[in-house]
Amino acid sequence: MDMPRIESVTPTSNMTLAIKWKGGTESSANLVGWIATGGELLAPLKSPDVWKTAAVADYGATVEWAGEDLAIDAYHLFQIAEDQRDFNAGDLRKWQEEIGLSNNEAADFLGVTLRTWKNYRAGAPVSHAVKMLLRASQRDPLLMHAHYRPRQNGRPKAA
Repeated sequence: MDMPRIESVTPTSNMTLAIKWKGGTESSANLVGWIATGGELLAPLKSPDVWKTAAVADYGATVEWAGEDLAIDAYHLFQIAEDQRDFNAGDLRKWQEEIGLSNNEAADFLGVTLRTWKNYRAGAPVSHAVKMLLRASQRDPLLMHAHYRPRQNGRPKAA
């Protein structure tokens, strides 16, 4: 993946940034979780006066705020925005095709019933936990290596 670059950023309410990426795409990122887990370093961003100072810096490589060391890089901002983007049935089917799993294997990997998996594929709302797991498995193949168990054809062998 090419390093994402930020063209412009607009701070909105609830610690959310509206982002225009170089290349024309747009997204938003709610940074409340990032700020909450950033301790004292990111605590100044809770102030509306500081929050509204967000600006693109370093030729689109970061967003910075007025104050000491208040910045997030474009790569992590892009990842947060992408993780918060809705994960619809088309995304789910694309994930399954890229990984090459059967419906049963996908359901097993996610810990859901086959019926639930088929409902997701048909357009039913995908649970938040399943969305997070699907995105995590796309970013980190080791997650798949550690937890995927292929289905075997035929009946199980007698004990």
